Amino acid sequence: QVQLVESGGGLVQAGGSLRLSCVASGRIFSRYTMGWFRQTPGAEREFVAGITWSSDNTYYDDSVKGRFTISRDDAKNTVYLQMNSLKPEDTAVYYCAADRATNYIRRKPGNYDYWGQGTQVTVSS
Repeated sequence: QVQLVESGGGLVQAGGSLRLSCVASGRIFSRYTMGWFRQTPGAEREFVAGITWSSDNTYYDDSVKGRFTISRDDAKNTVYLQMNSLKPEDTAVYYCAADRATNYIRRKPGNYDYWGQGTQVTVSS
C-alpha cells in the first residue's frame, strides 16, 4: 500500500509559477512510475506528466510541454511538478498517482494504483 499526499497548490496570476509536491509513504516508492493528473468539474481526469521509477524517462501532455517539469527525489519519497508560465486553462485539481506495474509511463488514470487527495490550482487572468 502507498499513501500519497499532495501540497503546493494555490491561487496564482497568469504567467506565474507554482511547485507541487507529492510525498509518498508505504511500500517501495522508488519502484513506482509516478504521474500527475488534473481534473476540472464535469470533466474526466487527464494526464499531465509522468516519470519512470528510474528517472530516465519523462513524458508530458502537449498542453504543458515546455512549461511544466516533473522530477522525483527518491531519498525524500517525493515527486514534484514545477509549473511555469501558468495559464487560466491550467486551473484544476491536481492529483499525483503511482503505477506499480511498469517502468514506462501510461496516460490512462485506470492504469494507476494509488492516488492522492488532490490539490487545487487556480490561475487568474
